[in-house]
Amino acid sequence: MFMMKLPKEQKEQLTGKIQQYFELERSETIGSIAAEQLLDFVIQEIGPHLYNHAISDARKAVLERMQTLEDELYALEKPITTKR
Repeated sequence: MFMMKLPKEQKEQLTGKIQQYFELERSETIGSIAAEQLLDFVIQEIGPHLYNHAISDARKAVLERMQTLEDELYALEKPITTKR
């Protein structure tokens, strides 16, 4: 079970945004408890997908950077000449 712990201030802010969304987009009023429960549900159900996607993006960025670094290291190599 994926459960991200949000700081109290951030959770309150997101709960307020959910309430605002329901009011503006659906013309419905929901209380702070319902909004907090919806936030908890979204974090639990959608959070792992977003987290895994972020990890995948980070992995790609690191691999690209490693490739660039490898190219830069090869460019620093000095040619070796053999005398006959």
